[in-house]
Amino acid sequence: MKKVTKAIIPAAGLGTRFLPETKAMPKEMLPIVDTPTIQYIVEEAKESGITDLVIVIGKGKRAIEDHFSPNYMLEANLKSKNKTEMLEMVQKSNEMNIYFIRQPYPNGLGDAVLTAQSFIGNDPFVVMLGDDLMRDQVPLTKQLINSYEKSGKSTLAVTRVPHQETSKYGVIDPVSEIETGLYDVKSFVEKPDPEVAPSDLAIIGRYLFTPEIFSVLEHTKPGKGNEVQLTDAIDTLNKSEDVYAHEFKGQRFDTGNKLSWLETNIEYGINHPEIKADLRAYLLELAEQLKKEN
Repeated sequence: MKKVTKAIIPAAGLGTRFLPETKAMPKEMLPIVDTPTIQYIVEEAKESGITDLVIVIGKGKRAIEDHFSPNYMLEANLKSKNKTEMLEMVQKSNEMNIYFIRQPYPNGLGDAVLTAQSFIGNDPFVVMLGDDLMRDQVPLTKQLINSYEKSGKSTLAVTRVPHQETSKYGVIDPVSEIETGLYDVKSFVEKPDPEVAPSDLAIIGRYLFTPEIFSVLEHTKPGKGNEVQLTDAIDTLNKSEDVYAHEFKGQRFDTGNKLSWLETNIEYGINHPEIKADLRAYLLELAEQLKKEN
């Protein structure tokens, strides 16, 4: 069985939910406190044993390339001033093989993954979405790799969501629980209405695929939103080879809309070594103020 060492981060979306900020800045570069969202994804990949990473970008995403490219002038400046901690921080991005592929037109997540086929070749690989930050003792990507090493099956991450929110996600219809937290799946349904949703187990932004997914994506027609939906391809793949679902039980932070992005910043901020004390004090003061107003 081939070792999983490659990953894809799709980052070609237009980021319209964050306009006007994302008119000039990629949404993946929006900071969580002081770190671009996409850097957390890259660090998770590295901690999980990924050595080769491709980021699928579109027009207006140059800032992502710049962020993950060495900045020799900045590094020399920090080195000359003995700012070792800052130097190590900016050099983190230099420790992986990071490549970029351009998706000509935004045509859905499935199409973005297919764009990276030449990079992946005939190897198993992980897809990591930038909207979801995961926190657990073992990185979620590593959890999926561990599961794959035992089963040899494509495995995607799911988590339980309130039933009324199933229309926001791809949802699985589980056949059985093979072992604790690992499900054999009958079908995968893209954004079902709560009345017909087969479960509360929603697909979140980490997938591990065998390379067979590419031949399926090549023949997947546009679905919801007239885009090539990755969930549709997964459901088709499941008809020819088993696809498993791994239930994630750690903390998931959704950065895909303005409110959840602000909530994520607060969650990370109250644990940030530089600002946590002042931020916690401010939040307590704000809570008291809101109580008085209500």
